[in-house]
Amino acid sequence: MDVFVIGATGFVGGALARHLAAAGHQVGGLARTASAAAALEAAGIHPVRGDLDEGRGATVAAARRADAVVYAAQPDAVLETATVAELTRAMAGTGRTLVFLSGTGVLLQRTGGAWSEDGFAEHEPFAVEPLAAARKAAEDTVLASAAHEVRAMVVRPGLVWGPGDHGHVALVHRSVAATGAACYVGPGLNTYSHVHVDDVARLFGLALERGRPGGLYHAVAGEVPNRWIAESVAADLGCATRSVGEEEAAAIWGPFGALVMAASSRCRAVASRRELGWAPRRFDMLSEVGEPRLRELAAGPA
Repeated sequence: MDVFVIGATGFVGGALARHLAAAGHQVGGLARTASAAAALEAAGIHPVRGDLDEGRGATVAAARRADAVVYAAQPDAVLETATVAELTRAMAGTGRTLVFLSGTGVLLQRTGGAWSEDGFAEHEPFAVEPLAAARKAAEDTVLASAAHEVRAMVVRPGLVWGPGDHGHVALVHRSVAATGAACYVGPGLNTYSHVHVDDVARLFGLALERGRPGGLYHAVAGEVPNRWIAESVAADLGCATRSVGEEEAAAIWGPFGALVMAASSRCRAVASRRELGWAPRRFDMLSEVGEPRLRELAAGPA
């Protein structure tokens, strides 16, 4: 299959592109710069020059030429909304495949560090996090295109971890550099469902192979409360743990990082298992603790 990956230079998109190429697909990746194009070529991915702003026309044209399009970019809401609208219009009536990478941030709950009993399967109703309303609208646009002869699907992973990630484990390490302690917000019992990047890549491969038009698929392998992450980091680094409030959290991680570190986002992957036969293979996000790159984050600038 000829697959065009929008976002192939990113953490998740790059893993998807490499996985699909290794599986025998002909993979092209969007490259905004010459250096990005060179990096893709070195990884065996055919670079396609364009972007989601002034070069969006070239991006959409490349999408129309492909058998399947994987959207794994993370632009601002305005660019994403415009790009998804153009992609779905351009692909209407073709019967070709569009798989959109979203995330369980759309069902995030602001719990102030407290645990939430709520966990959502793919088609269960939930209150959309206001900051993610545009992303949820983009999901809806993609799924609605299935009624216009697009084999359209949405994949919603939980917190994605793996080599080079910037997720919760990395954020706790950053708090050590900022405060000398491994920090969590409030009681630290809030949890994000998590999944390894390689398992997300396999789910995309299965969606391309077996997914149905209008399919919505979650990816989750486990959950770890933020306080447990902090305790693991503290044990590795020999430092203390500490609960922080919202104001100090914003000073440590910035407003958005503080929101994420205080929130709960729990999901179940019912459709992924039943429809695609997917199951995760990597379960222990805390196995990242002790990695040299993370210890360097905790040490702060040299």
